[in-house]
Amino acid sequence: MRKAVLCVLMVALSFGLTTTAVAHAELPRPAADAFYRYDGPLAGVAPGTVLRSRPVTTPLPGTATQVLYRTTDQLRRPAVTAALVVRPNGAGKSGTRIVAYQQPYDALDSRCNPSYATTINGVPTVDQAALAAALTAGYTVVTTDYEGADMHFGAGHESGYGTLDGIRAAQRVIKTNPRSTPVAMIGLSGGSIATEFAAELAATYAPELNIVGAVVAGLPVNILRMLDYIDGSPSWSKVIPLVLAGTLESYDYDVNRYLSPYGTAIVKRARGMCGADLQQLPVLTMRRMLKPQYQNYQHLSPFVDISKRLTMGTAGTPRFPIMMIAGNSDGIGDGVMVAADQRSLAHSLCDRGVAVDYRELPGVEHTVSGVYALAQAVPFLQARFAGRPPVNNCSSIAPSAPLASLARVTAR
Repeated sequence: MRKAVLCVLMVALSFGLTTTAVAHAELPRPAADAFYRYDGPLAGVAPGTVLRSRPVTTPLPGTATQVLYRTTDQLRRPAVTAALVVRPNGAGKSGTRIVAYQQPYDALDSRCNPSYATTINGVPTVDQAALAAALTAGYTVVTTDYEGADMHFGAGHESGYGTLDGIRAAQRVIKTNPRSTPVAMIGLSGGSIATEFAAELAATYAPELNIVGAVVAGLPVNILRMLDYIDGSPSWSKVIPLVLAGTLESYDYDVNRYLSPYGTAIVKRARGMCGADLQQLPVLTMRRMLKPQYQNYQHLSPFVDISKRLTMGTAGTPRFPIMMIAGNSDGIGDGVMVAADQRSLAHSLCDRGVAVDYRELPGVEHTVSGVYALAQAVPFLQARFAGRPPVNNCSSIAPSAPLASLARVTAR
């Protein structure tokens, strides 16, 4: 399995990418770029409305437009964020089919945002390859800064709103009818948060969208259980500062209130990092990150309250098929995401009538399972856009605890 997936990775990295990109000086970083700031009133502006746009150059095979659009934050307040919309070269009928790809940019620094990072010259990434593959197949792609302007990593509802409004913004750019334009979504790891919540929220928040399916891999179904799993992990514990800062701040909590001096220093350092940079951090533990009075965080507010609100499967029911990929390298999960929790989510969706194609990969860790998911996304997209019957293996998914039990701890 691992050898085959790595072969897919090597092919993906060389597929569809050019070597020409915009010069670094052409686009300042988002924090210094007036394009990303909007001071006008938003209350009367419909979600998904494009507030401003501009053409940009990317290493992708298509015509790219950067957009700033109105969306909604975790507390349901009007907000803005950005996206990159790329239409394939020579776009015809298939160019009106949209692939919304939520990149796992996992960061607290806006320079990591896909709308910016995908436009500058650098080392080709699997995400760029995935976008290029979709464009080469003739699909329009949209990749959003779903963490929002304040970098709320892990804020599921806000990420879902940003994803759905990014699709709305893309449809305004290419001038298509939302109800007749099929859309498929893909999200891995951090991108799975945005994609899965978008799938749950679509029926009530963006009912006009014609979403035909979603591929998700490596899902943090319950934040507290994920934190417990990665606590002290040589690699994945370094995500802890993103989770703490992103989720607490999305609910207007001051993260520093809960952090020890050591934790404060770590979060401050992490605010200048993109995903891969996190490996520069030391191995982290929640015990060192939090003040003494918050050591029992699994039973304390606001941690339990936020974890309950952000448990996947509790925001709504998707109206379309879902492919779900979960690695299980150690009998618990893929090193960061708990496999049993993902099975719980799959069972919950199945019980509500969603067609779920769930695949759990024994011996496969988080990153490799994501690459496998990208390979499986290609036939999934083709089948969804062609209107073929979805795969549904709900009856063969291994047992797991009920989804409601994952967040049953009472805060005190």
